[in-house]
Amino acid sequence: MLSEEQEKIRKLKKKLKVQEKKNAEIRDQMSVQRTIFANERTLMAYLRTAVTVIAGGLAAIKFSNDLYLKLTGITLLPIGVILAVYSFIRYRNKQKLIEGHHQNYCPTSHEHDKIHSRDSGGNGKA
Repeated sequence: MLSEEQEKIRKLKKKLKVQEKKNAEIRDQMSVQRTIFANERTLMAYLRTAVTVIAGGLAAIKFSNDLYLKLTGITLLPIGVILAVYSFIRYRNKQKLIEGHHQNYCPTSHEHDKIHSRDSGGNGKA
């Protein structure tokens, strides 16, 4: 009777290990999605900053009578545009990198199932 209980426990442990491997792959897929969303949030932060710099430059030009503030505004406009262009370039490069890693990812659940079924064939590994 003790061996029957041990056999049940061994089978349950085996099922648990297989399920843990599947869950690990789900977590991996979710981490890819989180990385994509983080990249998009970073793009939005850069664009928000670029728009703010451009708006500050326009406000300095439009509402100032001081030459130095107008020059500052004229300087801020191209800085904001350069920041916006940089943000798109950075976003696209990171996106390509993420897609490359995602394409190279190989799910292994079916492989783990095969390994565990072979191991339960009597060689004592579980």
